[in-house]
Amino acid sequence: MNVAKPNSSYKHQVSNAGFTLIELMVTIAVLAIIVSIAAPNINDQLANQRVKSTISTLNNALKEAKVESLLRRQTMTLSYNNNGAALGSITITDPSSNVVASYQYDTGSTINSAQSQVNFQSNKTADVRTYTVCDGNLAATPRQTQVSAIATISSQLGGTCP
Repeated sequence: MNVAKPNSSYKHQVSNAGFTLIELMVTIAVLAIIVSIAAPNINDQLANQRVKSTISTLNNALKEAKVESLLRRQTMTLSYNNNGAALGSITITDPSSNVVASYQYDTGSTINSAQSQVNFQSNKTADVRTYTVCDGNLAATPRQTQVSAIATISSQLGGTCP
């Protein structure tokens, strides 16, 4: 017959379970170093993503204005407003100043151009414009959208931010 002996190693295991204060402090210090290295890269990536999102919104609005001018057989005007601290807005209006479509873009991004509006004519022409999208984080890469005289819309990296 086997007699159960008290297991002294069980008490020893219980007393050693968990982490010491020094182990926790070292782990937290290592995590803090990793986060401090990664944080600037994350901010730059978020800024670049805002620029990409804004340029995409602008391109969609330009294409819609172009198509609406052809479908309605009338001039469509696209204009933007950076709105300071509020969301930026892009609006498409008809000759009677009725809003056909409206878009919004992130407050961190700004659209820059010599003129804030472009006209798309029903004869498949448009005002020549170059739009540069920038971000409040100057590490972000600016992007440009160009509208040609024959209403071709193209995008590329580049441009200068004020």
